[in-house]
Amino acid sequence: MARRSAPEVNAGSMADIAFLLLIFFLVTTTIEKDKGIARQLPPNEDVVDPPILKEKNVFIVNVNKSDQLLVEEELMELKDLRQAAIDFLDNGGIAAQCTYCQGRRDPESSDNPDKAVISVQNDRLTSYKMYIAVQNELVAAYNFLRNRESQRLYGWKFTEIKQQIDEGKISDSQVDNYTEKLENIQKLFPLKLSEAEPKKSGQ
Repeated sequence: MARRSAPEVNAGSMADIAFLLLIFFLVTTTIEKDKGIARQLPPNEDVVDPPILKEKNVFIVNVNKSDQLLVEEELMELKDLRQAAIDFLDNGGIAAQCTYCQGRRDPESSDNPDKAVISVQNDRLTSYKMYIAVQNELVAAYNFLRNRESQRLYGWKFTEIKQQIDEGKISDSQVDNYTEKLENIQKLFPLKLSEAEPKKSGQ
C-alpha cells in the first residue's frame, strides 16, 4: 500500500496575522500612568541667614523603620495624623494674625498658617507605601482647610476646581477668573511641608 504524504500547511499568511495581532494589542492596550507626588523644588539660592522658626510653629512627624509614626514625640496611628495636622495648621494662636482660623487658639501651638511648618523625617528603611500614606494624609489636611475656605468665600471646593482645570474641563476664559481665587486660597493656607534628610536605620 502506497504511503500517503501529509498535506502541507500554508504558512504564508502567518506573518500577516501576527502583524495584525500586534497592531490590535498596541491599539487596545491601556498603559497606566505612574502617579507621583507633586512637589516643586525650591530655587537654588544661597541662603545666608536661614529664617528662625519658633519651636511651636513646627509640627514634627517621624516615621521609623517599622513604619510607626511619632508625631510631636508621641506615638500616633496613621488615621489620626490628618486631624492632628489640621488642628496644628488651623490653630491661630495669635488671633489678630488669623481671623479665619477656627482652631483652639492654643498658645503652645502654631501662631498662624503662614508660619506653620510641617517637618517630616523618615528612616532609610521606611516602606515606600508608608511614605506615600503619610504624604497623602498631610496634603489632605491642607486640602481640607483650603476647601473649607473656598467654600466659605466662593461657594465651591478648592480641590474640585483645581482638578477640573488640570483636566481641561474649564474653558480658558474662566480659568483666569478661577486662578486668582485659587491663589488667594493658597495664601491663606500655604503648603509648607519640609522633608528632613532620612535617618540611618537605628538612629
